Amino acid sequence: MEDAEKGPQEQPESVPEVGEDAVTAVGPSPPPPAMTEEERQELQEELAKVEDEIQTLTQVLAAKEKELADIKRKLGITPLNELKQNISKTWQEVTTSTAYKRTSETLSQASLKATAAFSNMGSAISRKLEDVRNAPTFKSLEEKVETLKTKMTPSGSTSDAGSQDSGGPPATESFLTQPEDSPIPGDDDALRPV
Repeated sequence: MEDAEKGPQEQPESVPEVGEDAVTAVGPSPPPPAMTEEERQELQEELAKVEDEIQTLTQVLAAKEKELADIKRKLGITPLNELKQNISKTWQEVTTSTAYKRTSETLSQASLKATAAFSNMGSAISRKLEDVRNAPTFKSLEEKVETLKTKMTPSGSTSDAGSQDSGGPPATESFLTQPEDSPIPGDDDALRPV
């Protein structure tokens, strides 16, 4: 009769380990297996022992970390120096990697090709502009502009326009000496009441 009662209460002996698949851990936890008071006492003692060991190891680790920090301080190794060394080491690893070397070579070749292409394009544009300048249409236009320039420029005036004396103050000077409250001729806004 005892076997009939134990049958449905028995659980498989596999206990999920830490880190096992989350699916098995999500389900409802099975009721603790039936055990004697003596087994329960042994497990409680083992639990306390493991917890004490963890606490001791944590304290030892903290002491070792403090010792490490003291040694580094005596050697003059600061967190900033460590960071610099780590960055330097990482950069060295990156620059020596095959991927970096391939990328660098590819970019270098692309740069050379781009430089050559721009140089060729500049030469082609220069040749084109020279061809346009030597074209009969451009020469004809250039001659017409030169003729127009000659007709527009007075032949006897070689002096500077600003040095001509007309007997009164120059226009720029009269504009600059205009009082602020007097209306400017032609300014309709100045005539409106405020």
